Amino acid sequence: MSRKFKHADYETTLKAPIRLGEALPSNHLARFVVDVVTQLDLRPLYKKYKAVGGVAIAPEVLLSLLFYGYATGKFSSRKIEKATYEDLGYRYVAGGLHPDHDTIAHFRKTFLPELHGFFVEILLMAKLAGILKVGNLSLDGSKIHADASKSKAVSYGRLVELEEQLQNEVKQLFELGEQADQGEVTLPEELVIEDEIAFRQERLENLAKAKAVLEGRAKERYELEKADYDAKLKVRKEKAEKQGKPPRGKPPEPPQAGPNAKDQYNFTDPESRIMKNSTNQGYDQHYNAQVAVTQDTMLILATSLSNHPNDKREVEPTLDRLSPKLGRPKGAALDNGFFSERNILALEQRQIEPYIATGREPHYKSVDGLLGHLPAEPPTEASPKENMANKLATEIGKEIYRLRKCTVEPVIGIIKEVLGFRQFSLRGLANAAGEWCLVCLAFNLKRMHMLFLAHALY
Repeated sequence: MSRKFKHADYETTLKAPIRLGEALPSNHLARFVVDVVTQLDLRPLYKKYKAVGGVAIAPEVLLSLLFYGYATGKFSSRKIEKATYEDLGYRYVAGGLHPDHDTIAHFRKTFLPELHGFFVEILLMAKLAGILKVGNLSLDGSKIHADASKSKAVSYGRLVELEEQLQNEVKQLFELGEQADQGEVTLPEELVIEDEIAFRQERLENLAKAKAVLEGRAKERYELEKADYDAKLKVRKEKAEKQGKPPRGKPPEPPQAGPNAKDQYNFTDPESRIMKNSTNQGYDQHYNAQVAVTQDTMLILATSLSNHPNDKREVEPTLDRLSPKLGRPKGAALDNGFFSERNILALEQRQIEPYIATGREPHYKSVDGLLGHLPAEPPTEASPKENMANKLATEIGKEIYRLRKCTVEPVIGIIKEVLGFRQFSLRGLANAAGEWCLVCLAFNLKRMHMLFLAHALY
């Protein structure tokens, strides 16, 4: 007796009517996103629409599509448009409409400034529902690829060479033009001296702009490196006075003023910077994205974006994005990449207890650590670094800092690996910062949806 099989009837399947109410469960993410958007104050969006014109798609529809798209890993306006035809969740969020990709992309770019207000408003919903508890924060950053190609970049050294080459060519063309006017040479018919000179002069203007930007960046970098150098000299001097002899190790080298030959300018997105990749040890065009995450619920409370290659200057901009409406955090845990006296002071001025690592964590515990011995109180003349190291060695310090790894690092990992956000779609620092806010807002929606389900609130 042969085995029997069930076969698919594709013709009947194609004719089968689908009711979205039955296909999408009542607790589906698409329904949650739409419900949240209906509670937002959308007057800032409606105010930007002109009183005249054709029938426009309502902003709540486009906003819901963007929120749902970024929450489900679709960042391309073309893919979102396609999903409104093929995906049941998107069909529901779009309300049966099919906005074209130009409309979606234009809406995203136009209303980026309003996103921060919605970001805070959505977190307030979580707070009112009892889901959001501020408590202690964890801060961290990650490099996100800019919408720029390395092949469209030029180094400062190469820029100087090109500038000299083009100036010589312009000079030669002027001389060639004079010789042609005097009948000394005959030029090919396709050669127009004026056009060739104009082309090179335009390139020289672009190179001059790039050169000015790189020189400005070099000046900014020198001032920061000089401040860091002076701080290190101060620490060495204090150690020498305390020990009565010069400290071990080579003294720090003073920074060099002016641009480096390898400093690069990118013509497709000039505000992005060449930064080192943590994954392959290579270099690429990036932005430095920051998040502040609650240790209780793993919701993102604040975001910031910069083109600085390290995290030393990212604490204050991120803290400035914290809305006072959400409440004041008790403490904040940060890794050693953020450590500086200025960052300690910035947190303390905001009445947030700092827990910043002073160096890499050891791979094994000392004997005192194994026995649970607490460190001795630092002397009154101890440096901020010594005081911070002592604080992190206490039980409460170890507990708060330990939570950093299992709160903010997973959030960044989910954004990059689960949602798949690894490159910005928009160019320029302001636009990329707005898109990063949109990404984090979408993450919060997805996280809130899970928290609401866990607490049977949705």
